[in-house]
Amino acid sequence: MNTSFPKRKSPRAHWLEYNEGMYFITVCTHGHRQILGKVRDGVMALSRLGEYLDTCLRNVSLHQANVEVIQYVIMPNHFHAIVDIRQKDALGNEADTACRVPTREQCAENRIRCERLPLLSTFVGSLKSAVSRYAHTMMSGAVWQPRYHDHAIRGVEDGNNISLYIDNNVANWEKDCFYRIED
Repeated sequence: MNTSFPKRKSPRAHWLEYNEGMYFITVCTHGHRQILGKVRDGVMALSRLGEYLDTCLRNVSLHQANVEVIQYVIMPNHFHAIVDIRQKDALGNEADTACRVPTREQCAENRIRCERLPLLSTFVGSLKSAVSRYAHTMMSGAVWQPRYHDHAIRGVEDGNNISLYIDNNVANWEKDCFYRIED
């Protein structure tokens, strides 16, 4: 019996390392369940789980020095964030990444693994994991969809448009593609 599964195609851009730059991410709850809160009279009222996610997003730089969440909004069944990822040296200063990348010769000579973990997916994975652990003290089942959406922010105009979208997300909840009426 063949137990291997077909390999999924990665939704990540093959030409981007996701180790530096600004990204717009969207992470959805499993089955789009509204477990992060409710929008009432145009205001987002966070659930306990939503409050925990809010705390995690506000304090991300305490756990991941290379990651800063610039702006975010938590919605009933998803959240959006602008994430800034910068390479830093041991002292916390922004590093010149061109100087730190080993050459092929150095990799072969020192048997260094040249591939770096993508910091964006590491950040999203650890955030989802932390919130899931907390959620499982109150509920059972999956909390998040397995994947997430990302968009590399390409310039000031792109960043401003995304920021405006985040600012207006709660007000536009009933027009949102993730909007669901729940009992």
